[in-house]
Amino acid sequence: MARIAIVTDSNSGITQAEAEKLGIYVLPMPFMIGGETFFEGVNLTQEEFYRKLRTGVPVSTSQPAPDSVLRLWRRLLLDYDQVVHIPMSSGLSGSCQTAVMLADDFDGRVQVVNNQRISVTQRRSVEDAIRLAGEGMDAAQIREFLEKDKFNSSIYIMVDTLFYLKKGGRITPAAAALGTLLRLKPVLQIHGEKLDAFAKARTTASARQIMLNAVMNDVSQRFHRPLSDCGMWVDFAHTQNEEAILDFQKEVLAHFPGAESHVDPLSLSVSCHIGPGALAVAVTMRND
Repeated sequence: MARIAIVTDSNSGITQAEAEKLGIYVLPMPFMIGGETFFEGVNLTQEEFYRKLRTGVPVSTSQPAPDSVLRLWRRLLLDYDQVVHIPMSSGLSGSCQTAVMLADDFDGRVQVVNNQRISVTQRRSVEDAIRLAGEGMDAAQIREFLEKDKFNSSIYIMVDTLFYLKKGGRITPAAAALGTLLRLKPVLQIHGEKLDAFAKARTTASARQIMLNAVMNDVSQRFHRPLSDCGMWVDFAHTQNEEAILDFQKEVLAHFPGAESHVDPLSLSVSCHIGPGALAVAVTMRND
């Protein structure tokens, strides 16, 4: 049986400490903040990130430097036969395409998974990869499995403030001003490659109801699963809004008895575009 190293990035929500316990490897995502480079989970904590974001200093995302990716792969291939690399969605960053190109020089020993996941759904792909490697699949088989499974998840995100969407150019200043005046709480969706608008709510309570209805509809209509025994993960993420997400988790799970669930801070690569106060819920098909 081939010895498989599992690699992901910090957008998965898996910390360096968790990676060590799981026996996997996490590339920290770089951020440019006020002209300095920081690495998520290494010299940039969630608290530090939001503190800097609130000061108004320029914050931009980047992708891991090719040299850092290559160094990690080469080091791992001294001890492992193959590498499965699971980056964030190719629709949200160029890091996946870069990794695919870099892998061409490794004669199939490095397999890059383009399954368009991020945050808690990306974490679930990593967990699937760990299980599949343990069952004897090689790296190419794991990549093929995860890519076939890529659309078996959805994420819905309630944005608490329009300020950061406007700042990033994702909505016009006029739309942001009107939305702020009306106190709108946009609900966004990640399904496949892109972060798209899904609905508009006037209150946090109505946004939570919209997201609950959306995941219930996905499970019953899209995945054709019963709510009471859905065989899916129902996971949650947030941006500096832990008390609210735990309350929302309790509300949603009341409709999915027995569902396994996890809560993480939302990936900083998404957080920098939507700001603090966001709530997210995701459903992902279980493969165990």
